[in-house]
Amino acid sequence: MHRDLTQALGAEVDEHLLEIALTHRSFAYESGGLPTYERLEFLGDSVLGLIVTAELYQRYPDLPESRLSPLRSGIVNTVALADVARTLGLGNHIKIGKGEESSGGRAKASILADSLEALFGALYIDKGFEATKNIILPLIAPLISHALERGAGLDGKTALQELVAERNLGVLEYVVTDSGPDHDKDFVAEVRVHGAVVGHGAGKSKREAEQIAATMAFAALSDRA
Repeated sequence: MHRDLTQALGAEVDEHLLEIALTHRSFAYESGGLPTYERLEFLGDSVLGLIVTAELYQRYPDLPESRLSPLRSGIVNTVALADVARTLGLGNHIKIGKGEESSGGRAKASILADSLEALFGALYIDKGFEATKNIILPLIAPLISHALERGAGLDGKTALQELVAERNLGVLEYVVTDSGPDHDKDFVAEVRVHGAVVGHGAGKSKREAEQIAATMAFAALSDRA
């Protein structure tokens, strides 16, 4: 059923765990309370964090902790993980509810990133740490290799602020709107430089939306160099 996903991943995954890893809470709610990927996401987040931390520690022996920590944060973020998820075609396999589907949930960076972490959690349970590391590292290797040169060592907003200041591009500002009920709001951020829109981002918090927008803007402005 998910053959193309496991082929892109380069590994088989226990079928029961895989089904859970692909189940968003909106689908679970509409289906009468199925298990969701949230517990696996919690686990996968920690597994991924350890893999990235160890890799950075070994790859950059001269960097101090003060530099390694933001570098890790710049790699393990919603935008970067969503891009990895897209390379796997993960969005086509996520089970989401009708409402979430109609609002484009299958393509949302937050859902893609969360589901990817859940998939990593499933891999860890099924195969153990070493095998999981050997599967994950090739997927995230490009993120690590380009982290320093693309400014990923800083959080998105800081990296963008420094780039704008360095190039004297003008005033940097964020415009954020929200929608939905108080307990489940969605935020959309627009980042402007000298009045021109240079990036958009969406997330479940104002901070997440701004960070995604800033990261997108940083990439766009860097490409203009």
